[in-house]
Amino acid sequence: MLEPEFWKKKTLSELSREEWEALCDGCARCCLYKLEDEDTGEIYYTNVICKLVDSYRCRCTDYANRARLMPTCLVLDADLVTQLKWMPKTCAYRLLAEGKDLEPWHPLVSGQPDSVHRAGISVRYRVVEERDADMDALEDYIVDWLG
Repeated sequence: MLEPEFWKKKTLSELSREEWEALCDGCARCCLYKLEDEDTGEIYYTNVICKLVDSYRCRCTDYANRARLMPTCLVLDADLVTQLKWMPKTCAYRLLAEGKDLEPWHPLVSGQPDSVHRAGISVRYRVVEERDADMDALEDYIVDWLG
C-alpha cells in the first residue's frame, strides 16, 4: 500500500520501486518517436509509437525486457530524468524533478486510473503504430501534443 502523497514527502531518488512505478501516469508520450533538429537541438514529437506499446492501454507489452528488445528504450532513474529534456512537460517524473506538483488529472491525484485518458493527455486513439508508419519519413508524422 502506497502512502498518500508520497511524492510530496520524498525526492525521486528516495522512492521505492513501487512508488517510482506508480508515478508513471500511463500517457505513453515518452514511447513516441522523436526527432531532433541537428542545428537547433529542438525536439519534435511524432505520433508514431514504439512497437512494444499497447496503444489503447498506453503501456509497454514487455516492460521487463523493453531495453533489450528496443535498444533505444531508456530505463529511467532519478538522475536520468533530470538530463532528458525531451521528457513530456506533463510527465510526473519531470514535474517532480523540476520541483513542481503532479497535475490534477494524474491517477495518483484523481484516484482514477483512466483520468490521464479522459484529460486527453495520453496517446490513446492518437497514434500510428510503428508497423504502419514509414520510418524513413518520420518528419511527416510530427505533431504538437499540447498545442
